[in-house]
Amino acid sequence: MPRGRFPVMDIKGASDVENLKSASGFQHEFWPLDEVDLRKAKFPCCLVWTPLPVVSWLAPFIGHVGICREDGTILDFSGSSFVNIDDFAFGAVARYLQLDREQCCFPPNLTGHTCNHGYMHTEYGTAMTWDDALQSSMRYFEHKTYNLFTCNSHSFVANCLNRLCYHRSMDWNMVSVAALILFKGQWTGWKSVIRSFLPCIGVLCLGIILVGWPFLIGLLSFSFLLIGWFLLGNYCMKYLLEI
Repeated sequence: MPRGRFPVMDIKGASDVENLKSASGFQHEFWPLDEVDLRKAKFPCCLVWTPLPVVSWLAPFIGHVGICREDGTILDFSGSSFVNIDDFAFGAVARYLQLDREQCCFPPNLTGHTCNHGYMHTEYGTAMTWDDALQSSMRYFEHKTYNLFTCNSHSFVANCLNRLCYHRSMDWNMVSVAALILFKGQWTGWKSVIRSFLPCIGVLCLGIILVGWPFLIGLLSFSFLLIGWFLLGNYCMKYLLEI
């Protein structure tokens, strides 16, 4: 055999062993999660949602969201340069949705992506575990200014999901995060339903009694303007938003 050359079978065998090591290490990260514990407010790998004071009274589909670590600790962006840890702002969790870690991309190297984004995902920021991705987003948002319309809690969660490449997608934004939790999330109990909708119903009834039907028209116009802004900003003017 020529000097400096190795048998093809040896090279292939070494490659197989390396791939096996990478695969086994990757699977090792998915240890079983604890059950959701409503009493202790622990929601492993969940998105969580709660209504906002005043804003949710006028538009109940608007709320505050957070994302949870594997141990159930809630993280939420609730103020400029500030990410809450295990202290969910604006009250207890009203809705939650547990996400599947198997739907994330945790590449061990540049060629180990399970998503189709490859270098784009690497440039944005990849992670080896769920918690690593959340930690990277925390560091990023510790230097961001909070704004309800351009940089809010939904922006933080969208950033986390893009780093995770959840569902093999890097197109998560405020609208898609809101739709995911509102349409697929489950309530923590009947008290949460009342807490979320009773203030809005009260404001609506009081407004109609005091002002009349023009109040209802104004409230609907306000809701449509909010929806229009978020749709326009997230899909047509992305440069205005922080995600």
